[in-house]
Amino acid sequence: MGHDHDHARHANRTRLGIAIAIVASVLVLEVVGAWISGSLALLADAGHMLSDLIGLIIALVAVVVAGRPATDRQTYGYQRVEVFAALLNSVILLVIAASVTVEAVGRLLRADAAEPTGLPMLIVATVGLVANIAALLVLRAGAKSSINMRGAYLEVLGDTLGSIAVIVAAGVILVTGFGAADAIASLVIAALIVPRALLLLRDVMRVLSESAPAETSVAEIRDHILRTTGVVDVHDVHVWAITSGSHVFTAHVVVEPELLAEGRASALLEELGGCLEEHFDVDHSTFQLEPAGHPERAQHP
Repeated sequence: MGHDHDHARHANRTRLGIAIAIVASVLVLEVVGAWISGSLALLADAGHMLSDLIGLIIALVAVVVAGRPATDRQTYGYQRVEVFAALLNSVILLVIAASVTVEAVGRLLRADAAEPTGLPMLIVATVGLVANIAALLVLRAGAKSSINMRGAYLEVLGDTLGSIAVIVAAGVILVTGFGAADAIASLVIAALIVPRALLLLRDVMRVLSESAPAETSVAEIRDHILRTTGVVDVHDVHVWAITSGSHVFTAHVVVEPELLAEGRASALLEELGGCLEEHFDVDHSTFQLEPAGHPERAQHP
């Protein structure tokens, strides 16, 4: 399982490197395009892409740091760094959304706001759309297994939707001359950013609060353990995630005294650990075996 995580991190480093190159190129193009056209929507999308570029770099650093081995001080290693990177990304997204909203509303309220030029907007946004789709394809596989990569993927997805909004606004300006379409597109981009940032923030807080992973049923795990031969009861069950896809489990398992007397404890531990790894994708499981009739301590569910 550890080898699989190492391979995934190496693949994610490559994906992030490619995505960073794509996003940085489009960012420069959009800043130049916004300056030429006077488009707030392009500038808003460029600001969003700047946050994405920072987020992608943070994500890359997190992947590298997370691959460092565990130490006596960091006993679980540095995998949690990926979660903190996702937290920082979500905050950046919310700040960008707020800034774009304020500027867009200001332009809509100002009668003397400069009219953007539609054609440069359309050209730059179309190039940006193609580049963002390429970056999405690069990041898609990693987003399924890592909260850090999911944050990077969601940011680029927002850029893709933002490019579409700019293309639509540019088309409206070219056809009708309705310059306010630019500011309206900026508000659409901000509205697209916020839900993704909040969903990412929710996932981060679930990990940091050590809640059971959303896809994990504690009741089902308890049922599997109780069906194991020799097991009488299970209590003090805890399951949480160090980072996405890296689950940890602990429990006190009450067993028949004969099982311990006959030296079958090792076989039981191997069976329980294999069950959790196979059925619940738990990387690290710890069981404390207690003979039935053992004096009970304060127990938790």
